[in-house]
Amino acid sequence: MAGSGAGLDRLGLARFGALPERPLRLLPRWLGIVLLILTGIACIGNAVSLQTLDKRLETLNAVRSEDGARVDMDLYRTINARVAAGEDYYEVATDEHRRSNYPTAPFVTVRTPVLAWTTALWGAADWRAIAILLWVANILAWHAALAKRGSRFERMGAAGLVALFGVVALIPEIATSHEALAGLMISLALALSERFFPAALALAVCASALRLLAVPFLLLWTALAISQKRWSRAMALGAALVVLAIGVVLHANAVAAARLPGDLVSDGWQALIGPALPLYGINLLTILQELPVWIAGPLGVLPLLGWAALGGRMGTLAFGWFLGFGLFVALFARLDNFYWMGLVVPAYGVGLVFVPRAIGDALSRRGISSAAGATATP
Repeated sequence: MAGSGAGLDRLGLARFGALPERPLRLLPRWLGIVLLILTGIACIGNAVSLQTLDKRLETLNAVRSEDGARVDMDLYRTINARVAAGEDYYEVATDEHRRSNYPTAPFVTVRTPVLAWTTALWGAADWRAIAILLWVANILAWHAALAKRGSRFERMGAAGLVALFGVVALIPEIATSHEALAGLMISLALALSERFFPAALALAVCASALRLLAVPFLLLWTALAISQKRWSRAMALGAALVVLAIGVVLHANAVAAARLPGDLVSDGWQALIGPALPLYGINLLTILQELPVWIAGPLGVLPLLGWAALGGRMGTLAFGWFLGFGLFVALFARLDNFYWMGLVVPAYGVGLVFVPRAIGDALSRRGISSAAGATATP
């Protein structure tokens, strides 16, 4: 037992919350090979599923169009315009949901008022400008974030990939997309999470207030801080979660007060479509949709492998967020909820730059018995 403990200590794993710098180097070589084989299978499977889900979504949209269904962007544009004209947000939001045959229960079916209120303050044009600023800030921040963790190639590659995966910031409809705006904020928060914690926390809180689906990012970040005994950060994150929880309660009560008898109730979100859906969402929300499926399929899968190879605090937080949120979408989202994946864009694409590192580490002959020193101190 003493020998085993000493071995773990050399790896830094005996210390509570230690995080490996190069996680894939800790795998036995055979397991690294299996991981690469499974990744290859997933790349092929994604190329096939992109075409399948495309056809299913086209059919679904055709049926909804025949039924007179409303495009979500039109719904939020109308809500924002009415609030800007002086109407009460919750009265407007529930009224527009009824007009569109959308549910108003549970309360999460109605977006928080943050986007509508801020649009009333400074307009949709300013939101588009903010989106572009966030995009540019992401490019610069991801280049700087890898100053001590990546090679020059990886730093330049990260900046380029953020630029490519973040072109959603340039679409005219960005001012009505809660997910895309929140995703730009969360991506920037990830890049700033170690060196500029206050700014990163503020961005994550804003993203969560804008779209409640971003709250799990803060929960994961809090759990990571606690596991590493970084108590000041854990307390700040916990305080942010308390403030958001109060906001959620107020939002839920306001939605309930504005509901009317006969309002629709959501059918739920237990679609169980599987991992094909989050990968499909990544494809539709990024420049990957412009590529042939035999290229886009692998490029949608490989970033996750790359993130698995980075390790350390930022790498662990990023990998946990992308994997966890992808699993959430795979289990609960319906096909027409693919846009939820906007919350991981553009940072998800940065993982592509770490793929060569991941392949090299997975095939390394170093295993758990010889990977001493490959861990980050808490």
